Amino acid sequence: MGPRRNRIRIALTMLFALVGVSGAGEMPETIPVEPQSGETPSPTIADPIEPVNRGIFYVNDKLYRWVLKPVAKGYEYAVPEGVRIAVRNFFFNLGTPIRAVNTLLQGKIKDTGTELARFGINSTIGMAGLFDAAKDFHLTRKDEDTGQTLGVYGLGNGFYLVLPVLGPSSARDAVGLAGDTFLDPTTYLLDRDAALGMRFVRSETDLTFRINEYEELTDAAVDPYAAVKDVYIQYRAKKVRE
Repeated sequence: MGPRRNRIRIALTMLFALVGVSGAGEMPETIPVEPQSGETPSPTIADPIEPVNRGIFYVNDKLYRWVLKPVAKGYEYAVPEGVRIAVRNFFFNLGTPIRAVNTLLQGKIKDTGTELARFGINSTIGMAGLFDAAKDFHLTRKDEDTGQTLGVYGLGNGFYLVLPVLGPSSARDAVGLAGDTFLDPTTYLLDRDAALGMRFVRSETDLTFRINEYEELTDAAVDPYAAVKDVYIQYRAKKVRE
């Protein structure tokens, strides 16, 4: 059973969606536009391993179109939206330590308090986070991760990096991903197989609300690889500035 379990674990790992809890691999909710006159110019990033990155991008693209998206569409069809929202809320609540620690490290004490208050309300009134009861108290979830914290401290992107399955990233955000994994409660509360399963469900749940966004960007681009890279770097630069 050992080798078979390892194969299953590898397969689940390869099924992680392109969007995760960390900034690494995270795509924006809206596509940034080109800056107007007087605005901050679009950031640039070195891409010294572009041939390797393009190869991984190609594999990720096929994995998304042939596996991740079909699974998400089946999930969307089979599971009512209200249930999927509850599942998404549960994982948002579970990710509180990542956001709370990083707001604290960035000196955003008020935001840290907001995250802790949201966790307390949603874990109780919100029934373990299934409902976002904190929004009734006008407490808005903060979106902070370790990659952003490193950027706030002045660490640059380094070089561009496409992670297998997880997608666009940078050297800085890849390190940030390790930090976010360390802060993720599922790393400690569950065994490895259960944690993989939960992360897969979390990713596919999120994807059900964003189906076709990826294609809207890549299918209209002359060079999909460059388009995704530019959007990701603009998005992450904006998150660091916020």
